[in-house]
Amino acid sequence: MYIYPAIDLYGGKAVRLYKGDYVQMTVYSDDPVSVARDFAAAGASHIHLVDLEGAKIGKPANLDTIAKIVEATGLFAEVGGGIRDMETVDSYLSIGVSRVILGTAAVKDPVFLQAALDKYGEKIAVGVDLKDGFVAIKGWTETSDLKAEDFFEKMQNMGVKTIICTDISRDGAMKGANRELYRELSSKFAIDLIASGGVSSMEDVTALAEMKLHGAIIGKAYYIGAVDLKQAVEAAK
Repeated sequence: MYIYPAIDLYGGKAVRLYKGDYVQMTVYSDDPVSVARDFAAAGASHIHLVDLEGAKIGKPANLDTIAKIVEATGLFAEVGGGIRDMETVDSYLSIGVSRVILGTAAVKDPVFLQAALDKYGEKIAVGVDLKDGFVAIKGWTETSDLKAEDFFEKMQNMGVKTIICTDISRDGAMKGANRELYRELSSKFAIDLIASGGVSSMEDVTALAEMKLHGAIIGKAYYIGAVDLKQAVEAAK
């Protein structure tokens, strides 16, 4: 299993939201590039980047910062947040991003998702944010009537290889990962599943690794010192 330490970007800074609430935002660093270098120094090979502004406004707002992170670290970088047209996908992949995550667009615009998959294949991932078992969209501000399992089945049939699955109720809350959810989804679908939201202890990391998930995203737990990144990377192996 790969550990994906996360940097959520807003105004060129590394921030975290509590349960997806933009009002409850904590700034952790004014220098996200330095944070990413620390990830690499701790042994991380992958990084998860989210343009929170992009998720809110529907177009990239931190492209320059992301380009600097990719250039400075050479990490496998996946990026999500407000990616709703092919031009944005093209621009991210052209600056060296390894994989682009479609969220709202994957739910609302299957034609675009299919076109992106046809053009870029495994470089396209889907991010699904779940609220009470249903898919949430537009930076978690709206909940759709789509159930998690129905969505996963649809994505698998379309040829999606990787899904980043976030349980919003756990995100930034330090309550632990929703292990039952990930166990159930990983047993039912032949998709590279990345757990996100609430991964807050070494026990979480070990449990998810034992499920043979593809990856786990660590956000707040890293920033407040609850999880040692170096230990997590080793445990995930």
